[in-house]
Order: sequence, then structure tokens, then C-alpha cells
Amino acid sequence: MMAKAVKSTTKKRKSTKKKAVAAKQTVTEPEEQTPQAPSENEVAAATATATATATAEEAPILSAEEEALRAKKAEEESTHAKYERIKKGSLYLTDLQKLTVAELHDLAKKDGITEYSALKKQDLIFRILKERINQSGLMYGEGVLEVLPDGYGFLRNQDYNYLSSSDDIYVSPSQIRRFGLRTGNIVSGQIRPPKDSEKYFALLRVEAINFEDPDKLAEKIVFSDLTPLHPNERFVLETTEEELNMRIIDLVTPVGKGQRGLIVAPPRTGKTILLQKIANALSTNHPDVKLIVLLIDERPEEVTEMERKTAEDVEVISSTFDEPAARHCQVAEVVIEKAKRLIEYGTDVVILLDSITRLARAYNTEMPHSGRILTGGVDAGAMQMPKRFFGAARNIEEGGSLTIFATALIDTGSKMDEVIFEEFKATGNMELHLDRRLVDRRIYPAIDISRSGTRREELLLDPKELQLVYRLRRVLSELNPVEAVELLKSRLAKTRSNGEFLMTMNLD
Repeated sequence: MMAKAVKSTTKKRKSTKKKAVAAKQTVTEPEEQTPQAPSENEVAAATATATATATAEEAPILSAEEEALRAKKAEEESTHAKYERIKKGSLYLTDLQKLTVAELHDLAKKDGITEYSALKKQDLIFRILKERINQSGLMYGEGVLEVLPDGYGFLRNQDYNYLSSSDDIYVSPSQIRRFGLRTGNIVSGQIRPPKDSEKYFALLRVEAINFEDPDKLAEKIVFSDLTPLHPNERFVLETTEEELNMRIIDLVTPVGKGQRGLIVAPPRTGKTILLQKIANALSTNHPDVKLIVLLIDERPEEVTEMERKTAEDVEVISSTFDEPAARHCQVAEVVIEKAKRLIEYGTDVVILLDSITRLARAYNTEMPHSGRILTGGVDAGAMQMPKRFFGAARNIEEGGSLTIFATALIDTGSKMDEVIFEEFKATGNMELHLDRRLVDRRIYPAIDISRSGTRREELLLDPKELQLVYRLRRVLSELNPVEAVELLKSRLAKTRSNGEFLMTMNLD
């Protein structure tokens, strides 16, 4: 009985397996059927379904691309908006650097910083910055880049006269290579505090270069490849009826964009005051011009006076006589490189340098001696860098210009100063000579009219105005310098403008 039951069970299992295999073959290998032609309604429905399916498949791809672009654009806009907002708020490094020490003490007290009374200004700003970044996690800074020989650079601040300080911002070599940065570029961006082994803040992200989008830097032509031209667009220095100094300069030595002017001055002839008046005249009549006053080897009180008597938008950079010669050279190089970078962006820049004689002295001290010593102890190679500074002044055909007024000292009793003046004598295209005899009689401006003049002044003056100026100079050349200035001042005082004076001129 048991054997029959086992056989029966085995047969049932085999039949079940056969049915399962047959069913599987039926599902996986269906029989071929003769195709039937679909009706018109079925074709239309199938076409509509296929179109809808294709559209549904393509739609997510297009929307994803659009969403990515929109997200990127929104991120850039939000970052730039955040940057512009922070520039106006309390998390902008440049604003902190403009505060006084007393104001920084108040900020340190509010931020809960202790032991700040003995800190220097730069160290105090460093502490405030570090505390605020720890609180908010975000900080922005700006400065003029100085690239060092090792490949990295620092963002210097004009309020410190581009002097190295503890709150300078480190810029890595990779960032310099990526954006093609050079000394003189004004760089803005997000910064981070120094790590345990670091001394300086570091630039994390570049937001702007020379106040524009960083990508635009690659489109700019390098300064050395720009085309120089004669000055052909005039700077008007005449401001008010009573300001006779600028009115006389406008008549005697007209100034154009790209002028390379040398103010030849004996000691105590009012050259610094004259530079102040020129700076104020340019600020009044040409507010779109970037104006830089560079004082080299100057007295500290003269620096303070220049800062207070010029407009707020005038950048006054100084290196006083108690600083080393290397410092004079460094600040001059940063200033001229900054001017070149601005000109590459089409800006009109004016530099008032006092004085090129002292700058040449500094280079003569710092430059390695070549073995060729000129009269007065001047090394033959020491004049190359001051000449490069002065020679950078030019009018640019592609747009922008660099105008330089530099004072040259004479009659100082130093043979070196005489040699330096002779080196620069024929390099400018405008010379303004000051006379000590006029100063002794307290007649200002102490201008020697017959020895002063501008090359190619016909490019700056109207033909009719040019003929009237020629007539004026013929009359004044027959007088000595004192009589010429006294006559011209008396006649100008009777008229309201130079144009009125020339039209009503009667010097016979």
C-alpha cells in the first residue's frame, strides 16, 4: 500500500512540472499571429500617445537646464547683492580701516573684545575682524594688489599709504594666475580669518577687479601695448574769478590729458601750494578724473595739510622723510602700477608728484651700484626707474590717459640735484618754471612766464585763442619776470574769465 501511494505522489509531481513548463513556454514564446491592419481611429490615438510620451520625456530635460541656469544666475545675483550690501554695513574691511583709533576702541568694547587699549591700529582692526567673522561667518575686503617676487601677493590699503600691515589680505599664487592679476589691480572679495599657523587674512573669492566683473580683465589691453598720442583734449584749471594762479597757468602753459609736466622750482617758491591748487581745480572742473597726490620724502605736516586742503575724492599717498629709501621706492611703484591698471580700463588718471628729485635720490640709494658713477655721485642705472615712472604719462588712443605733474628741485646747492634735473629736462612736454625773485617780493604765483611753456599747444587751444596767446606772450617776453607777472595779474583782476580777458586784451 505504501509503495502505491509513493508512486501516485511522484506521478502527480511530474504532471504538475510538465504543466508549469508548458505554461512558461506559452508566456515567454507566444505563437506568431497574422497582423491585422489598424483602423484610422487607432492610428490617430497611437500618434497622439507617442507625441505626448516624447514631449513628456523631453520636458524634464529642458526644464532641468533652465533651472540650473536660473539657479546659477540667482546665486551670482544674491552673492553680488550680498557683497554690495556688506560694503555698506559693518562687515567691510575698508570701512574699518578709515576709522580713528578712538572709534575702533568703541567698536572693540561693543564687540566684547578685552585688552585692546595697548594695541596698535592695525592690530586692533585685526582683532575686530576676527571676532566679527567668528560671529557672522562672512567678511569682505578690498585693496590694491602688490604681487611679490615669490608669486603670491597682498591687498594693501591706501589709508596706510600701501604700507605692509597686519590686516593685509593674502592672495594665493593660484588666484593670481587664474585671473591674470598684476600689481596695481584693485581687488574686492570675500575673506576668511587666519588659521592657527597663519598671520594674515586670506582672500576666498574674487568678487570684483577694478570695480568690475573679474571676467572682463581678460578683455583689457596691457598698458605697454596701448598707443600713445600727443595730448589733444584740454584740462581747464580756471575755476573762479579770484583764483589768478590757475588762470595764469591756463594762459601760459595749457594742460591736456596725458601731459607730462615738470614744475622746476627752487626751494621755498610755493610748489606744494601750487600742487594743492591744481588738485582742487581738477576736482572742481573734472570730477570724473582719478586724482592721486604722491608725496615722497616730505615733511609730515605737509602731508596733513595736503590731506585737509584737497577734496575728499583726492587720494593722498605719502612716504615721509623719516622713512627708508626702500619705502619711497615701494610706494611709488604701487601708485604707478595702480594708475596703469586704471588706464587699461579707460580711466583718466592724474598724478601730482612732489618731488621726482627725491624719488631719484631714493632709487640712487637702493639700486645696486653698476660701477658707472656720474657727476654728483649719481649711479648711471639709478635713473631708469624714475624715468619709467615719469615716462608712463601719455594720452591713449584706445581711451584713457595718464597725466603727471612732477616737481624738480634746482638751486639746492647739491650737484646731485642738478644732474637729476638735467636727466629729466627734455623728457616732459610741458615745463613750468618758478622764480625765486618773485617769491622774495611775495608775488604769487612765482612763474617765470618767458621760460614756461607747453609743447604742441596748438592741439589744445582754439586757433583764435592761440593767436591771442601768442600776442600776449610777445608783449610779456619784453619784460622781466617780476614786471610780467605783475602786469598780467593786474589785467586779469579786472576781468571775470580768461576768455573775457583775451577778447578785451589791450596791452599796447
